[in-house]
Amino acid sequence: MPLSESALNQIRALIGKYPVKKSALIPALHIAQREFGWLTPEAVEEVADELDLTATQVHSIGSFYTMFYFKPRGKYEVQVCTNLACMMAGAEKLSEHVCEKLGVKPGEMTADGKFTVIEAECLAACGGAPCMWVEGEYYESLTPETADEIIAKYATGTVQNEGRGA
Repeated sequence: MPLSESALNQIRALIGKYPVKKSALIPALHIAQREFGWLTPEAVEEVADELDLTATQVHSIGSFYTMFYFKPRGKYEVQVCTNLACMMAGAEKLSEHVCEKLGVKPGEMTADGKFTVIEAECLAACGGAPCMWVEGEYYESLTPETADEIIAKYATGTVQNEGRGA
């Protein structure tokens, strides 16, 4: 899927704000990702062309950051913390449970397009381990059962910002 003319114009306007074209890469990737929710191969090519870079350079730099996606993602991103404090409190079991419940492996999107599960290196909520983050909301001291309740609320659209907030 190629970028819209509007997105390309936004990227071109951005370039003028930087002394070196490639300095606009990160904000250009944000613009491109807003188009489809992920960075399509065509979008990567177009960003590369606008910034006088190769698609390999754009992909290499973009893939360093966890905020960019190179494949479709679900409406809701569920990040399960897998750092030491959470692991010691049962994060591995929690992550396996969430993935099993949704029928995916870490990094995959559910068949209905609602969820993508990510194993996050650290969500900075060690005191409430194990924890997960769903679309800007933190959920702490989780069990498989409480995780199921949270996921069900997102699945049905009845979530009311019950987490700690980000």
